[in-house]
Amino acid sequence: MELVLTIALFAFSSGITPGPNNIMLMSSGVNFGVKRSLPHLSGVCIGFPAMVLAIGLGLSTVFQAYPIIHSIIKYAGISYLLYLAWLIANSSSKLEGKNTPDPLSFIQAAAFQWVNPKAWIMSIGAIAAFTSVQSPLPPQVLTIATVFLCVAIPSAFIWLGFGVGLKRLLRNSRQQKIFNISMALLLVASIIPIIAP
Repeated sequence: MELVLTIALFAFSSGITPGPNNIMLMSSGVNFGVKRSLPHLSGVCIGFPAMVLAIGLGLSTVFQAYPIIHSIIKYAGISYLLYLAWLIANSSSKLEGKNTPDPLSFIQAAAFQWVNPKAWIMSIGAIAAFTSVQSPLPPQVLTIATVFLCVAIPSAFIWLGFGVGLKRLLRNSRQQKIFNISMALLLVASIIPIIAP
């Protein structure tokens, strides 16, 4: 039980802090509201624990044997984050009466975890910190993934709620545009620790 609480503390502290998922959920809350953002939120909440399971149950061995695959995913992730930042920055406000792009779907948000640098760091860190070679690995990895799932749901709703709350404060299209550009810049800033030596 103590281990589960420790994992939950790690999951909450790493999952509630700003990162690509949370920035995009907050932006989705501002631009699309709760109902239209639920598939995005669900994709994050289920996609990340699925990634933890896959990495914990053997994918990390593939990356150790073929580091080029990890590098390819890393740079694809950086490119995709830059593309998402561009989309967020160029989102039109509903206040302007223009069409906004659709929010991320469940599949897009779940797949995004595989190119999200913060998700990689969190999952590898959790597996390294909370597993032991003295015990069978699958039950340990399943416990970590389950705890992350339980913690991800409220954390994701908090960020989505921030976005919905901010929407009430953004009273004109100029304010919403400034918000979108700010979120895009924060998303780009989240890449810096990944590319900095």
